[in-house]
Amino acid sequence: MAPPHARRRVEGVRLDRVDWRSLGAEVAAWDALARDASEPNPFFESWYLLPSLEHLARDLPVSVLRFEQGERLAGLLPIVRMPRYYRWPIPNIASWVHANAFCGAPLVARGSEEAFWQAVLPWADAHAGTALFLHLRALPLDGPLYGALAGTAAREGRELAVVHREARAMLTSDLSPEAYLESSLSGKKRKELRRQTKRLAEEGELTVERERGEAGLGAWLDAFLALEAAGWKGKAGSALSCARETESLFRDSLSGAARGDRLERLTIRSAGRPIAMLATFLTPPGAFSFKTAFDESFARFSPGVLLQRENLAVLENPDIAWSDSCAAEDHPMIDHFWRERREIGRVSVAIGGALRRTAFHHLARRETARPRQKGK
Repeated sequence: MAPPHARRRVEGVRLDRVDWRSLGAEVAAWDALARDASEPNPFFESWYLLPSLEHLARDLPVSVLRFEQGERLAGLLPIVRMPRYYRWPIPNIASWVHANAFCGAPLVARGSEEAFWQAVLPWADAHAGTALFLHLRALPLDGPLYGALAGTAAREGRELAVVHREARAMLTSDLSPEAYLESSLSGKKRKELRRQTKRLAEEGELTVERERGEAGLGAWLDAFLALEAAGWKGKAGSALSCARETESLFRDSLSGAARGDRLERLTIRSAGRPIAMLATFLTPPGAFSFKTAFDESFARFSPGVLLQRENLAVLENPDIAWSDSCAAEDHPMIDHFWRERREIGRVSVAIGGALRRTAFHHLARRETARPRQKGK
């Protein structure tokens, strides 16, 4: 028998678990939801999530929780039933976030945050199966979605545990790019950057390109993939082009982002040759620095740092209030450049009846009592 919360229905609200392939017919409503989202997340927008599912989840039991208010699509979250919880054989229902998706915030219409969780948690109660808990990955901990989740869980007497958290670099400031650079880096470091730029210019004409839209995108994608594959990622087998699935995801998702004016491409060239490249997703009021690559034969000129210096121009975009680095915590370059931080966490929530919740309580206590770790 489902617990009381699972039997509660709210008039005008509906939550269904649907096959992700059916969402292709709802792209217009999906895109409207993304524009009105409480928290932006490019990785769950149609142009990124559909290629992700198409190329990476064909053999996985991924489905999508689809939340409606009235006749409006008001929430969307991809989920997967996992037989393991990292290294432990503990079944759970998890948000689906792959290695090239850096945010797991569900797309939820602004103002509908509590209603969304008030629908999702009872659904998880009623459809728990063998799952011990609901596990939400890469969830921002400083926004309205987590606040609404924590508040809903508290009111319903559910245990909630932040089992892992990290603070990754972000950029948000009222300063101009020049003023931010001055406040962020020491005078000695800024002098070194000027020296490196001058020396790099001696190698050949130095140009900076900032592009949006689809013009020239195909050639840019080819150049980026080649540049990344020529470096350490290619040698390690982790470059996007090392697997057909990730290369296809990169090409398809950036093409979709460009069509929707969600993509900015930044390139530094030396004598016409690309030596540093950055793809940024623009999702007002935020931006996400998705992928970067640089020519390691120019490493003595710090092309990655020079690229990020140029990227400070995002501070002048009136539509963008902050930019997420999408970088790991304690990144050796960006953490010294971008001074602000964004807390991202993995959050587990109790579901089901009393016995299941008791078992979850003991697991959560064990998880949160351990020393903080970088990963599992």
